[in-house]
Amino acid sequence: MLSVSIAVRMTERPFDRAFDFLHVNHRPDKPREKGITEIRGPYYDPMGPRELRDILETMGWYVDIYKYSGGSFALMDRETVRELNEICHEHDVQVSTGGFVENVLVRDNDQVEAYVEEADDLGFDIVEISSGFLAIDTDDLVALTELVADRGLQPKPEINVQFGAGGASSEEELLSEVQQDPRLAIEEGRRHLDAGAYKLMVEAEGITENVTDWRTDVVYEIASELGIENCVFEAPGPEMFEWYLKNFGPNVNLFVDNSQIVELECLRSGLWGKTTSWGRVASYERGPDE
Repeated sequence: MLSVSIAVRMTERPFDRAFDFLHVNHRPDKPREKGITEIRGPYYDPMGPRELRDILETMGWYVDIYKYSGGSFALMDRETVRELNEICHEHDVQVSTGGFVENVLVRDNDQVEAYVEEADDLGFDIVEISSGFLAIDTDDLVALTELVADRGLQPKPEINVQFGAGGASSEEELLSEVQQDPRLAIEEGRRHLDAGAYKLMVEAEGITENVTDWRTDVVYEIASELGIENCVFEAPGPEMFEWYLKNFGPNVNLFVDNSQIVELECLRSGLWGKTTSWGRVASYERGPDE
């Protein structure tokens, strides 16, 4: 019962936080449409129910999406996956499959619908539709978005400008691949949104990760054309999520590793910062009568 009572408190704005006389930037209440923090679950290291409870009992109010990476759920007992997902739901955190569907498309093409059904049965909320390693028609990807939406789950398609995005490829390997014209990624994203996508996952490879020079122009173009509120930007490093906060404010949607939740939230809230961001991240909340 203790964990449940903590979970209920953590899903509300924590006005009773420690040192509550110190200023923090305004944070939208859950369920949030902006200022979303998506965190990585099992992949670089295992994560069981006890570790997940510890994370969400201390920082759960600041987490919106929990994402399995690399198909890690397919290595676990079904009841363990279900338990992890239920812990997330206790803390008002949605659960995402990550982009494993592209592996299903290649290896088990006739099992795509079964994959979506299993995700629903095990308590997933979001099915990510990735395509970083695939040569596939946009029509087919949009059909997957429609399939997921028809099943009552939330489709979260990935858009990217780098073939090979979303994996563990080195910078040298990615540089040997072609970069996609951002206009194509934007048009694909627009079609996904029209088909009922919940949000768009913007991969870091080719933009801020595994590149010689950051393609910040691509970020601005995607944000301008598709709407910053419709995108979740992958930011696999403090220097990356600091850049997003400095350029788009504290309520930009970001995907980070679970080890970076506290650092990201300290930057969002304005409690802390680096030399270039100290005292710069701010918010403004109008009063109820304004």
